Amino acid sequence: MHNPTAESFFPSANQMDNGVVKMIETPTNVTIKGILGIRYINISLDGPTIPQCDPNSVVWKVWYERRNDLQQLERKTDEEDGLFAVVTYMSSGQNSAICEYLSINLPYKLSPDDVYITAGCTQAIEVAISLLASPNANILVPRPGFPIYELCAAFRNVEIRHFDLLPENGWEVDLDAVNALADQNTVAIVIINPGNPCGNVYSYHHLKKIAETAKKHKIVVIADEVYGHLAFGSNPFVPMGVFGSMVPVLTLGSMSKRWIVPGWRLGWFVMTDPNAIFKNAKTVDRLKKYFDICGGPATFIQAAVPQIIKETSEAFFTRTLSILKHTSDLCVKKIKDIPCLTCPTKPQGSMAMMVKLNISLLKDVKDDIDFCFKLAKEESVILLPGLTVGLKNWVRITFAAEPSSLEEALERMNAGSMPLRNKALA
Repeated sequence: MHNPTAESFFPSANQMDNGVVKMIETPTNVTIKGILGIRYINISLDGPTIPQCDPNSVVWKVWYERRNDLQQLERKTDEEDGLFAVVTYMSSGQNSAICEYLSINLPYKLSPDDVYITAGCTQAIEVAISLLASPNANILVPRPGFPIYELCAAFRNVEIRHFDLLPENGWEVDLDAVNALADQNTVAIVIINPGNPCGNVYSYHHLKKIAETAKKHKIVVIADEVYGHLAFGSNPFVPMGVFGSMVPVLTLGSMSKRWIVPGWRLGWFVMTDPNAIFKNAKTVDRLKKYFDICGGPATFIQAAVPQIIKETSEAFFTRTLSILKHTSDLCVKKIKDIPCLTCPTKPQGSMAMMVKLNISLLKDVKDDIDFCFKLAKEESVILLPGLTVGLKNWVRITFAAEPSSLEEALERMNAGSMPLRNKALA
């Protein structure tokens, strides 16, 4: 067992119960700082920590080149010429590069005018919800899902309605629930594929059924594809934009996951709507005004995009998928040895998975939040409580971690005396 040596505390945490925020009393003697006496292992993060950030790779080579280019431009003594050079540098083809990259897997060609560069996928989410916001509007969001949707919707006074994902069916969308939830005020449905936090990858057939359902209700599909192409199971990644001729799709994405560059904050918001069902002059004008007000990613990162997309080898992507498959298989194998944890569906993609927690097998553990606090205190292992993504008494494990650290974390969980102690053995 790994005990912290410093005195510390955790504040109370918020819990949502039928839309009402309740306060949960949590242990008062533990913080992250308090467990740093022993090496802690964090497998709760969204971002990858797999060892792909080779400083000699194309991604980082181009990053340094573009940064140095911009620094030289900014040193120009002629202020007017220098400003012109920087503005020209900013318009160096990133929209066209992303447009071409996304068009490869679509039955039609996107236009660079369909692409808007964002500060990560989080800003793309905020753009999508802001664009769709109107009095009494509601958006259908998956449960479990990504909590940023709820935060952005609350800020824009947009109602969130949750439909369940079905673990017994590979976390597919409960389309009966979608049909029951949608009404005349529903403006969009959010589809996260590959799935965060579940690790699912939807088949072409299931995505087509989602598109048909959205078309029936005359709503837009917000396709969150931040984990796009990170599919290593039986289902290949199919972009929702494939069905853009049937239903308008707002495609959201980012470089951070596939290129393993968390923190770069370079994403995109794309109108995959070839028949202009949703896209019109008013919508485009609103988008342009939004981006006039809000900033985007760092200039030299934007300028690096075309070369990075063009020059990153397939070997880099293949190696990433191989690592993720290995670490996800490792998770599934190790979880089978932990009595209180159950993995209902083997991950097929993305970087995380949901694991069911059997509270009845645990001594002095009230729920998933209590479990995660005690696990951090006793074993220096950090998981994300399922309640934070919409599922009580589940936990999310991120397997995009260095394999030896991931294995050690899972072994600590299995060997520890608390909170993983079986009641029958206590």
